[in-house]
Amino acid sequence: MTAAVRRVRSLGPVLAVLGALAVLLGVAVGPAQAAGYRYWSFWERDGGSWTYATTGPSQAKPSDGDVQGFRFAVSEDSKDATQPRGAAGFDTICAKTPAKDGDKRIALVVDFGTVADAPGGETPPEPRTACARVNEDATTADALASVAKPLRYDSNALLCAIAGYPEKGCGEQVSGSGTDKASPAATKPASHAGGAGGPSVGVIAGVVIVAALGVGAIWQAKRRRH
Repeated sequence: MTAAVRRVRSLGPVLAVLGALAVLLGVAVGPAQAAGYRYWSFWERDGGSWTYATTGPSQAKPSDGDVQGFRFAVSEDSKDATQPRGAAGFDTICAKTPAKDGDKRIALVVDFGTVADAPGGETPPEPRTACARVNEDATTADALASVAKPLRYDSNALLCAIAGYPEKGCGEQVSGSGTDKASPAATKPASHAGGAGGPSVGVIAGVVIVAALGVGAIWQAKRRRH
């Protein structure tokens, strides 16, 4: 056997290790390329800025004078969710809705998003504002239902549609190309926060194991040469 042939054979384990690592790393990087989820996000206005709500609209109980908003968009998670547009405050939105004993007034901003975020074949309505006058124990969902019917929810109480938009779908995953991927209707985008940023523990463990096997194979190849 010539020296050249021995060198080529000795590279076999190294090439095998590199190939396995490339496959594993490709699997790890792949999920991070997804664009996100198409859904209605829920916001609360604090002064002049929006804050992502920490509870759902069916649990939130706003006070008289609060401003709350909804935005339909494609977002990866709550950290990059798109805020409602418009700067109108409570005094402007509820200017024509007088106070009433036993009730509270909630200013609502409903932003149906852009054409780029719309499901295929649908056109988003123009953003709107409304002043909901509801009883003191009402939730944000109650306030929204009083001014923006019909609402649509899934079996897990995820808000799917406001004023009938969109007609279909609920929190579906959207690929990087803008097309929908099949996913359970019960998917809740907020639960994915921070979950798609890097390789999983299983993938990392696989990389370590393959690398260890590769080192052993290279050591045995060198031992045979000597």
